[in-house]
Amino acid sequence: MSTGTGLPGAGPPGAGLPDAGLPGVGLPVTGVPGAGPAGTGPGQPAGAALSLPPPGRARRFQLPRSPKIIIGLVMLGAFLILAVVGPWLAPYNPTASASITNGVPQPPSAAHWLGTTQLQQDVFSQMLTGGRSTVLVAFAAGIVATVLSVVMGVTAGYRGGLSDDVFSMLANFFLVLPALPLLIVVFGFLPPSSGSNDLLIGFIISITGWAFGARVLRAQTLSLRNRDYVESARIVGERGWRVIVFEILPNLTPVVAASFLFTVLYGVGTYTALSFLGLVNPEHWSWGAILFYAQSAEAEISGYWWWYMPPGFAVAFLGTALALLNFGIDEFINPRLRAAGLSRRRTKKANRGNLPRRFVLGVTPVIRAGEGGQP
Repeated sequence: MSTGTGLPGAGPPGAGLPDAGLPGVGLPVTGVPGAGPAGTGPGQPAGAALSLPPPGRARRFQLPRSPKIIIGLVMLGAFLILAVVGPWLAPYNPTASASITNGVPQPPSAAHWLGTTQLQQDVFSQMLTGGRSTVLVAFAAGIVATVLSVVMGVTAGYRGGLSDDVFSMLANFFLVLPALPLLIVVFGFLPPSSGSNDLLIGFIISITGWAFGARVLRAQTLSLRNRDYVESARIVGERGWRVIVFEILPNLTPVVAASFLFTVLYGVGTYTALSFLGLVNPEHWSWGAILFYAQSAEAEISGYWWWYMPPGFAVAFLGTALALLNFGIDEFINPRLRAAGLSRRRTKKANRGNLPRRFVLGVTPVIRAGEGGQP
């Protein structure tokens, strides 16, 4: 039975972990910098046993507490709720005219909160009705483009060889292809009835928006396919698709989420632009269709601000919500941004004016604040 004598720095017998009948258990801890007596840490009394966390307790998933993510989630949630219940809350039929004699747009009033068009149509009802189409097309484009990005990018990065060459060639082709002119040509050949199909419009937009995400996912997969846990899965005989689904994709979840938000943002802008140009059925209400009618009536020149500013602000705020979420996820998955994630104000407060006026280019400042704000 080992007593711990004759070892440099050994404490009294039994000062380590309680003897559990395992080899080495009960021996004192030696050679650990900053360790106190045997089996104790800094500031612990001699003979104190090392406390271990209870077994079986899994780490809970926590969302990043970034203000950008919180604000973005609140804004995006509000738009999603309005997209679902907006057409039901519309006080008027967006196509019906309140008057057939007055051809001048009316400013906001108690009866029409956002005024009327030149046909005396309620702009507020058009906004509530058009939000569903805009959000549905954007998310449909984002989902389809993300699926294509994952299939093309991850498959090309994991398998390599001919698959990598073919998928990379397709991605490069769609990256250099001018998206808006191509969509203008495609929508020009669509029948008028297809201009009201939001899912079809989202699918067509997604064809031009998947290549960038596929390139990013391919690069990340190339760095993951040679990791130890992936090699272990291949050695034990796991199929390729199981390695991709259960070993690689879980580690690419933040990148996939960022790619999805980027393609949704791309879908919002592209669908609004196509509707504004009149390439989508104007009778199918969307925020871009409201801008199309306002531009046709020269509302910006005539000073009818209530006609074109609400849809413009709606598109801008929806894009801002998606951009904030994307920036927040980028800070969460980027080690350099996460290490220097403190705001400048908090860093100044922690270091009491010791922060340099300018940082060195290419160097990430990492400042750890101690107790009382001292570095």
